[in-house]
Amino acid sequence: MAPKLNGLSREFIIHPGETIKEILDERQMSQKELAIRTDVSETHVSKVIRGQKAISVGFAKKLEYALGIRSGFWINLQANYDMEVSEIKEMNNISQDELAIVRKIHVIIDYLKSLGLLDRQAFDSFLVIELRRLLNLSNLVRIPDMARAGAYRLATAPHTEPYVLFTWLRMSELITAGQQVAPVLDINALKRKIPEFKKLMFKEADEIELALKEHLGECGIRFSIVRYFKGAPVQGVIQKHADATLSLVMTNRRRFADIFWFTFFHEIGHIINNDMNDRLIDYESLDDRGEWDADRYASNVLINAVSYTQFVHAGDFSLESIRRFSATLDLPPFILIGRLQRDAHLSYHLYAEEKKLYDFG
Repeated sequence: MAPKLNGLSREFIIHPGETIKEILDERQMSQKELAIRTDVSETHVSKVIRGQKAISVGFAKKLEYALGIRSGFWINLQANYDMEVSEIKEMNNISQDELAIVRKIHVIIDYLKSLGLLDRQAFDSFLVIELRRLLNLSNLVRIPDMARAGAYRLATAPHTEPYVLFTWLRMSELITAGQQVAPVLDINALKRKIPEFKKLMFKEADEIELALKEHLGECGIRFSIVRYFKGAPVQGVIQKHADATLSLVMTNRRRFADIFWFTFFHEIGHIINNDMNDRLIDYESLDDRGEWDADRYASNVLINAVSYTQFVHAGDFSLESIRRFSATLDLPPFILIGRLQRDAHLSYHLYAEEKKLYDFG
């Protein structure tokens, strides 16, 4: 049941589309048939029934012909619904600015609905209220102010969208919140896990995330790979919790396996180097001492620095040589190829067939 909204409950505010659905069910008429009888698209009918579209005067007249119910009935139903929604909107101080924000971030909202974090049937004013509760804000317009207040740091990348970013960060918190992990962060246990992590580089994507959750959980770290959204240019987020545990979230944007593992060990480097205060957001565009140190850690964990230097100096970058050297390090060749490409010893198109792609959904 939907929570009360200043005396009004959503369950008592019935969109006219629900009445259409009841009539169709009673008459055993499909939405497709109604679309034909009213000379509109099935999509139009579906949106009205789901409460996403209003019944216009024109459509009300078409319903009169198709269902034998006077157009005035439908027009009155829609007018009453609009009035009730307007009252809730006014009572909750929902502005056009907030409605515009909802439209701006509709892609991530649809995803939150698919995860069950937002009501699938919530639209417009009701959706603003749901989102306020999810984000713990009484007005969505204040989201950019959260960055200025220190709740998170905005990236310097030109494509950062604060509304998407703030919502994405909250989503990431909620996705990892229920995971059961060891009671406290154990850095020594994390270091001992490094060989186990490296063995996972030979596994498939569907095995990797589950195994990482298990291994990191034993170290007091919640872990998840979450969907990337345009406007939140984040590689990873590390969050400290009051119970002395951590959470580590990575995005699924970088599908190349070598980049995924470099990013993963980069984040592990931040944890081992204790680079976090309360939360560390690893944006794609950051370039500072902490990022350099984490990069160096990731590079050295993946490939022994001395051995790599010797290999590069030898100058033989043939596929046979790469495979042979990788085998001596118990390393998938795609890791070495990716490193050689980043260091400009190989062009990015070379040995493309050796580069592995992950699909984390």
